[in-house]
Amino acid sequence: MDVVVARIGKAHGLRGEVTVEVRTDAPQERFVVGRSFTTDPAQAGPLRLRSVRDHNGITLLGFEEATDRTAAEALRGTLLVADVEEDEDDENAWYEKDLVGLRVLTVAGEEVGEVAGVDSRPAQDLLVVRLASGREALVPFVEALVPEVDVEGGRVVIDPPAGLLELDEG
Repeated sequence: MDVVVARIGKAHGLRGEVTVEVRTDAPQERFVVGRSFTTDPAQAGPLRLRSVRDHNGITLLGFEEATDRTAAEALRGTLLVADVEEDEDDENAWYEKDLVGLRVLTVAGEEVGEVAGVDSRPAQDLLVVRLASGREALVPFVEALVPEVDVEGGRVVIDPPAGLLELDEG
């Protein structure tokens, strides 16, 4: 299955390295020198990994196809796509494509909206919920706040603390 594992950020240095927004729980398995990635948009790739390193908590990648800063800058915003086998044993792992469009309900059964995406952050993922009002709310994607994900049933159940869905209201 094709899965987005990173989004390329800004160029770093003069030798073609780029920062990346990691979108995988297993970067040490996905980012291995010699591995090739397809890209979105497709005209940017495929890209073959020539270097991987950590720089003060930021993952830096170098690609054989981008050996200078100009080439690295041209990759900014590109999504890296890897062919990943689904692990059927992990019942608590979902891909963003599986979640987008699911109905979001509270534990009390109240309709909240629908999943618009997943915002991957260094500390934890955030569930992006499009509320009935059209506004978006960010819900930390942790079991205490998202106790149930039922992809087959087309729903996500959340248990938001008071005020979470009202944050940022004008």
